[in-house]
Amino acid sequence: MIRKSLCGAGALGASLFAASAAHAQDAAGAAAAVPDPGNNAWMMTAAVLVLMMILPGLALFYGGLTRSKNMLSTMTQIGATAALAMLIWVLWGFSTAFGPMGNAFFAWGNAFLLNSSPETTAATFTDGVVISEYVFISFQMTFAAITAALVLGAVVERMKFSAVMVFIAVWLTIVYFPIAHMVWASGGFLFEGGMFGTDLPVALDFAGGTVVHINAGVSALVACCVLGKRKGYPTEPMPPHSLTLTMVGTGLLWVGWFGFNAGSALEANGSAALAMINTFVATASAGLAWMVVERLMGHKASALGFCSGIIAGLVAVTPAAGNSGPLGAIVLGAVASLICYLAVAKLKPALGYDDSLDAFGIHGIGGMVGAIGTGVVFSPALGGPGGDDFAMGAQVVTQIVAVLTSVVWAAVGTLIAIYAAKALTGLRVSPDVEVEGLDIGEHGERAYN
Repeated sequence: MIRKSLCGAGALGASLFAASAAHAQDAAGAAAAVPDPGNNAWMMTAAVLVLMMILPGLALFYGGLTRSKNMLSTMTQIGATAALAMLIWVLWGFSTAFGPMGNAFFAWGNAFLLNSSPETTAATFTDGVVISEYVFISFQMTFAAITAALVLGAVVERMKFSAVMVFIAVWLTIVYFPIAHMVWASGGFLFEGGMFGTDLPVALDFAGGTVVHINAGVSALVACCVLGKRKGYPTEPMPPHSLTLTMVGTGLLWVGWFGFNAGSALEANGSAALAMINTFVATASAGLAWMVVERLMGHKASALGFCSGIIAGLVAVTPAAGNSGPLGAIVLGAVASLICYLAVAKLKPALGYDDSLDAFGIHGIGGMVGAIGTGVVFSPALGGPGGDDFAMGAQVVTQIVAVLTSVVWAAVGTLIAIYAAKALTGLRVSPDVEVEGLDIGEHGERAYN
């Protein structure tokens, strides 16, 4: 594998997978590359932590927010989506995102992982330091799996299970893999500096503000608009059936997010430590900020608000985890929480779309705030790791370009994927199944007797 020489996560904006996993390393270099056991062990742990974010974390978080008649359906869709994403990742996903050959938008050349083995390696951000390629592939695989599962938050309680499976397979192929390549792989449109022949710097995305959250959030909005509103929405009350489970899921997501963010350093080093503390404090700030906003708006500080704020903070700090000082992370978390609250409480009712579990309001909006805000908090004047030549204006412009690129690509690709699913399977369950609940109608089971 070719290992791109890096100046550290801060100097290159910690574009998460700068080294990607190219397979053109000469035989002598391959023989000399020995994975660091400590970094390998940390990255294995981080991959498992991200898996915990999906099952049981996201499944419980989303499941608790639905009505009881759709609890198992929601959890089953998330679990099956993650499993499908893992298989597709091995078959063609990793190759499309990080293959040895490619252009600015996608790659190819390692389908079925035929060029990978226990001996091949992937570079970290420190020149000369590598980890096992299979570890890198597994870590990346969990990112693809959870991003696909996040999209489902907008379409639960009325989308066919078969339609979900078709949609996810197409969506991963034409939306997620290309955006991952553009942002995180050498040669990618947003990974390389000097976009459009300018002096603009590289896009900063430490752990997936664009690739994961904007991508999933915008896709969720498009999907729910095409699918249509749930029967009875918004006149019929549809409260969460178990905030207890949602709180448990929130805690599991927060714990797992340390693998998501700190793992994105690709080493057990100072950059991972910075991402770790930022994942603590940005999240804490956002959770409390949401409750404060609730009080200012004349409501009681709620458990649901706290959970929503926690997720908003985690989303916002994702691109900034290794690109901000702790003080900047605290401010970014609070700002994102405020804006996400307004998106959920004001924007969604005003526009009338039925984003069931606020995937767009929190992941889409929070991802945009975090991605653009990263261009600000990266400044060394604010405690960020930017160098002496850091130019905030140019960096913010790059961040906006990255956001707009992700929004447009995700929106267009999702339209294609959702209409492909509609053509092959139909999108919605029947009105009778929707009333009875998808647990029985789609799976023949009940969460509760």
